[in-house]
Amino acid sequence: MSSINDVRQISVHEQNKALWLSTLAFTLCFAVWTIFSILGIKLKQELGLSDTELGLLMATPILTGSVSRLFLGVLTDRFGGRWVFGLLMLTTSIAVYSLSIASSYTMLLLAALGIGLAGGGFIVGVAYVSAWYEQGKQGTALGIFGAGNIGSALTSFVAPFLLLVVGWQATAQIYALVLACMGVGFIFFAKSDPVHSKRHASSIPIFEQLLPLSDIRVWRFSLYYFFVFGAFVALALWLPHYLMEVYHLELATAGIVAGLYTIPASLFRVLGGWLSDKYGARKVMYWTLIASVLCTFLLSYPPTQYQVQGIDRTYTFSLETHLAVFVLLTFILGFFMSLGKAAVFKHIPAYYPNHVGVVGGVVGMVGGLGGFFLPLTFGMLNDVVGIWQSSFMLLFVVCVLALTWMHFAIRRAEHKEWFQGQRITDLPEMASEDSFVLEDWRPEDQQFWQTTGKRIAKRNLWISIPNLFLAFAVWSIWSIMVVQMPHLGFTYSANQLFWLAALPALSGATLRIFYGFMIPIFGGRRWTALSTASLLLPCLWMGVALQNTETSYLVMLILALLCGLGGGNFSSSMANISFFYPKVEKGAALGLNAGLGNLGVSGMQLFAPLVISSSVFGSIGGAPLQMLGDNGETHLVWLQNAAFIWVPFIAVAAIAAWFGMNDIADARSSLKEQAVVFKRSHTWIMCWLYLGTFGSFIGFAAGFPLLCGLLFPDIDPVKYAFIGPLAGALTRPIGGILADKFGGACVTLWSFIAMGAGVAGVLYFLPDETSNFVGFFAMFILLFSATGIGNGSTFKMVPVMFLTLRSRALGKGQEKQAEIEGNRESAAVIGFISAIAAYGGFFIPKAYGSSIALTGSVHMALYGFIVFYVTCVAVTWWFYARPKAVVPC
Repeated sequence: MSSINDVRQISVHEQNKALWLSTLAFTLCFAVWTIFSILGIKLKQELGLSDTELGLLMATPILTGSVSRLFLGVLTDRFGGRWVFGLLMLTTSIAVYSLSIASSYTMLLLAALGIGLAGGGFIVGVAYVSAWYEQGKQGTALGIFGAGNIGSALTSFVAPFLLLVVGWQATAQIYALVLACMGVGFIFFAKSDPVHSKRHASSIPIFEQLLPLSDIRVWRFSLYYFFVFGAFVALALWLPHYLMEVYHLELATAGIVAGLYTIPASLFRVLGGWLSDKYGARKVMYWTLIASVLCTFLLSYPPTQYQVQGIDRTYTFSLETHLAVFVLLTFILGFFMSLGKAAVFKHIPAYYPNHVGVVGGVVGMVGGLGGFFLPLTFGMLNDVVGIWQSSFMLLFVVCVLALTWMHFAIRRAEHKEWFQGQRITDLPEMASEDSFVLEDWRPEDQQFWQTTGKRIAKRNLWISIPNLFLAFAVWSIWSIMVVQMPHLGFTYSANQLFWLAALPALSGATLRIFYGFMIPIFGGRRWTALSTASLLLPCLWMGVALQNTETSYLVMLILALLCGLGGGNFSSSMANISFFYPKVEKGAALGLNAGLGNLGVSGMQLFAPLVISSSVFGSIGGAPLQMLGDNGETHLVWLQNAAFIWVPFIAVAAIAAWFGMNDIADARSSLKEQAVVFKRSHTWIMCWLYLGTFGSFIGFAAGFPLLCGLLFPDIDPVKYAFIGPLAGALTRPIGGILADKFGGACVTLWSFIAMGAGVAGVLYFLPDETSNFVGFFAMFILLFSATGIGNGSTFKMVPVMFLTLRSRALGKGQEKQAEIEGNRESAAVIGFISAIAAYGGFFIPKAYGSSIALTGSVHMALYGFIVFYVTCVAVTWWFYARPKAVVPC
């Protein structure tokens, strides 16, 4: 953001030019971003799309626009809004044109991904416009800019008539032409913002740009915006369809009526900015959320008939929301949403003047994700609940949560300020949380460790373990789901089921690459709490989706990918605990954290079959599905309970992490400081070895139930699936303890030898003419046990290895610095190798599937595993276990 002196040198004419050019550009971008609200209905008719497929098509641009906001915010902070905004519009216009030549649903989805970039233009404009105005006028300026949301009303009014006159292909081409012209015009007529030259003179490190994201206040603002903006976008997309189905309006009429919601939800944003400047953003947010709670409550009331038994007759009457009342309520809701959108973004430049792009990008991203997830959820709620008003019921719940959190935060801040004798400000901060940060942490100092450190480390460890347990439980849900789904009416092929089992591992492994670096940036306490809370999203969504056998396979794929959030938690959890313990106890501590956390896999595979067999949550949990038995009998199965059962535990664990764990000041470091581990050759060697231990564990856990069911059709794998992961989890602490006693390399070497023998045993007991399930199962137990021991020993190797390497590099007299750098690098390496190893959860199930598809058996995959373990034995012996090894550990 510009300084006061910079702004004073800018003329009113220059400010107005920047503001109105940006507002016009954002209006056109928003019109393009919501184009599927009208075109989608025509496409549904022509292509015969289901409600879920239509919802996915409508929501896909919202996803791209949401996720891109974070990156576009960073780019705008670095390079300025003029070029970023202009090039963004040109790129999006190409995607809009490609929509007109799409001939299949897949091509439509690909075009929709590109169209979504238009939604990312919002944060570019916020950063660009705020740089032209002083703080006292930013609310009004951003309110005027934000009124560009009226672009959705423009689409609601104009697109239906264009469809009638020229068809949907030409409509898309007209949109593309207009947006391209605006992009060129913006580059030529807009000026660089006032701090553009300063931005180039002093490049801000990416770490400093992302630092505000560790502030919980950013995520509170994000929840506000999830409702006021995400729900606005969702309703703008959903209302035409809703009006046509509930009130039986024609397409053009539905578009006009929907415009009566989107216009106030856009234009009055200007008023919201002015009110925020004059009366305060806090008051405006209170008005917004209280009014929204009332409106969504009334809108969520379905048509109902009542019968009252009188003395001599029955009185019958009904209640329903007539069209006129519905339009009035949505108008009021849109009006207050527009005030709230302006109020949220009034907070950002006031709190984060030097990070408007990145903070606004995150807030905008979360809000946009609401616009992505909510329409999909609306469609699924319709399918499952069977009540059109269920969409407003969901919005009522979200709004109540936002109002409750805001009120709690403000009261807590006011209480703190009152005791400190401070003036209560309009934008109060959360109470100071410095007590959670450990400024002095010396685990290698024996006196400090025994008197202070050990107690704190144990508390953090025992809170971390249940959080990691739940992460593994969510990550591995699909290993049980894919076994049950074919018997419940889900018509997926064997290869599709293997994909559902493998995708959580794929996304979890990819997320681990980023999660492993988050602890030094956000702090262990904050990241543990936030990452655990994120598991609520897949659990709640799966609980709804699994109740309907007609749920699109694409939705199931998305849910499988979201379960990877649980897999990502492992690398951050292990990196965090590694900071707390001295070198001599790291093996046991990491073994306990990982081993008991890994129990989440067996815990899920044990409890899921139990909870899906009964109505644990009653009518609240939804209706059951029917399973057809081998003898023709039917059983009721509540498949959704496998996801719902974890929701209360996740909430409790996240709260416990937030209030019970600690951040370590010395653990803070930038991405640049951590990235040095990529230059260490031993980082990549340990990736290979940990892929052999943990990759085998999670891969066998993900693939064993389905493999067992295919090879031994007379055996119910659900009854036995949990035993293997249980063995692997329980032996992991043993591996850490053995490594503390005998050395990590020695234990790892023998673990790989045992794994190779275990795979050879599995090959021997594979069914041919005769079936020997007992031998087959025993060999897998050996495999799981060996992987568990190897998991514990490899994690012992890493901190010893990197402390040795840093001590060699720094020399004598630098022991303290070597300890700090060694801990920092080993934490980063632990996170990174965890990420690479987690791909084993994808490769092993896919290896089974590919081997069966190519050869009709799993022999080829198993022979490949043996070859791989032989290489692991050789690498471990040469670099770490032999006499005069490169780094004995």
